[in-house]
Amino acid sequence: MNDDDGLMASFHSRQLHANVASVPDGLCWVSILSCLLLACSYVGSLYVWKSDLPRDHPAVIKRRFTSVLIVSALSPVFVWAWKDFTGIQPGPSLLALMGIRLEGLIPAIVLPLLLTMVLFLGPLIQLAMDCPWGFIDGIKVVVDPCFWSLCLSDMRWLRNQVVAPLTEELVFRACMLPMLVPCAGPSTAIFTCPLFFGVAHFHHVIELLRFRQGTVSGIFLSAVFQFSYTAVFGAYTAFIFIRTGHLVGPVLCHSFCNYMGFPALSTALDHPHRLTILSFYVLGVVLFFLLIFPMTDPLFYGFPTPVCTLTSTPGSICS
Repeated sequence: MNDDDGLMASFHSRQLHANVASVPDGLCWVSILSCLLLACSYVGSLYVWKSDLPRDHPAVIKRRFTSVLIVSALSPVFVWAWKDFTGIQPGPSLLALMGIRLEGLIPAIVLPLLLTMVLFLGPLIQLAMDCPWGFIDGIKVVVDPCFWSLCLSDMRWLRNQVVAPLTEELVFRACMLPMLVPCAGPSTAIFTCPLFFGVAHFHHVIELLRFRQGTVSGIFLSAVFQFSYTAVFGAYTAFIFIRTGHLVGPVLCHSFCNYMGFPALSTALDHPHRLTILSFYVLGVVLFFLLIFPMTDPLFYGFPTPVCTLTSTPGSICS
């Protein structure tokens, strides 16, 4: 970006931030309580159905789809009510603040997903080495309608790859970040927002204890690990959302990570080609940190991104 572009972008950014230069008293409390209420509504919707069946049973999944989709569809109302109550008048529309817009859509679909795949370079290489199919066979499977028909008829696949990524990113990123950024700033909001996301996953402990799927200590250790992992992942997708100003990038990254799972380091250490695989693990992490800011540069997605107009101190995260 040349000097003239920089001056114009800075002027444009100051004009957009003018509407939120003064933070209303009590804004942070209203924002935090709104996010907490939204998180409780999302998790609570999973338990409105009385059932003795485990969470992976198709009947349970279908019922939870219904309730969680209703809450997700109503979640923009929380942002609208928060905006109306606090008196904040942002320039962008409500949908734009939530990352639903056309400007920069193609880069938002491609670049964050590629960045996430770079981070998972080691697991992807390991998966390719262990896969019995060749590259051409894999392409044939991907373009086969029967393959996608099987996927779409599998309730667990729909939950993990479609419904959970879409609804969780809509509620915990697209709705919460616009409420947190004006009071906390973009950097703090990135690390605050995932706490609601991580705590929301503690409800799995209830089901594990209920169906006695492990010892009490083992279940709680698993819950602590899951909270840590989901909090870190939530910070990453919050970063992607703020930098790109799009919902689609976090949704695709979430779906991809759900598919890949946590990297199987123990399996990599026991692999016959462990030196090669571990080298790709390290290379992926190094490339990820080298590329994370260039590949999420707001200039690719429409500068400044809508959520960044909600703060008078955007900082380096928004530029």
